Amino acid sequence: MTAVPGGHPRPFAKDEGILDRALGAYLGFAIGDALGATVEFLTPREIARDYGVHARMIGGGWLKLKPGQVTDDTEMALCIGRALLRARGWSLKGVCDEFAVWLKKVPIDVGNTTRRGIRRYIVDGSMVAPASDGDGGNGAAIRNLPVALATLASDQDFATWTLEQCHITHNHPLSDAAALALGRMLRRLVLGGGVAAAREEARALIEKHREFRFDRFKGPCTGYVVDTVCTVLHEYFLTDSIRSCIVQTVNMGGDADSAGALAGMLSGATYGAASIPQPWMKRLDPTVVGEIRQQTMSLLEIAAK
Repeated sequence: MTAVPGGHPRPFAKDEGILDRALGAYLGFAIGDALGATVEFLTPREIARDYGVHARMIGGGWLKLKPGQVTDDTEMALCIGRALLRARGWSLKGVCDEFAVWLKKVPIDVGNTTRRGIRRYIVDGSMVAPASDGDGGNGAAIRNLPVALATLASDQDFATWTLEQCHITHNHPLSDAAALALGRMLRRLVLGGGVAAAREEARALIEKHREFRFDRFKGPCTGYVVDTVCTVLHEYFLTDSIRSCIVQTVNMGGDADSAGALAGMLSGATYGAASIPQPWMKRLDPTVVGEIRQQTMSLLEIAAK
């Protein structure tokens, strides 16, 4: 079993607090995705006109989703989780294979950069996208949650696995920075560091990349990774519950499913699965809920190896 910071080995999956926060992060991620998808691409003014405050998981939106249905954000995170569980550790090819299977099933939505990277793998086996100034989207940073859970005890594995999965589709310094910072926040939150630990990681990100200053950010929430992260961090640090964090984030509109997923991840890891509003849990796709519960336990077991 690997030691966590402080030198003490820990069976993560048997620690009720860690398990609750890890499960809260993963379920919160899927809930934010499903809730935000309804108002994706709308402006805050349009959301207020059509929904008042959007807080009910009703589906619809431009993708015409069923209530509780998730999008590519959750589906791709689940793909990474499946690959980790199958390999009982890291396999970049395994992740690529899961992405390829997913894309061939014609998902309800997929970003252009993501589609291009997976198709490249299918055609020529390339697992690394060439560096590109145009690949600063949020897709790679969003789907990294299972990597963070599986590497709670290893900073080195976390950084290596994160960048490898990012570079399958997105090879851009700001995408990398966001994925690493969000993952570090998640890991520290799951281990019980609380909002203060997340704030430390946010400061470290901004010190290296001033673009991510979020304190006065007012939108828009686009698919550009800087806009997404600024939206999420601005709302996360102003709220004090899973509900308020997700609701305030998705009502910013724009790339609301992606921002909602990240808001749910961070707030879920902060306040725990037991704090998730039950009306949302009852609506969330039960197949997704079942796989998330199974993956979370198994990912924590990998982390403790």
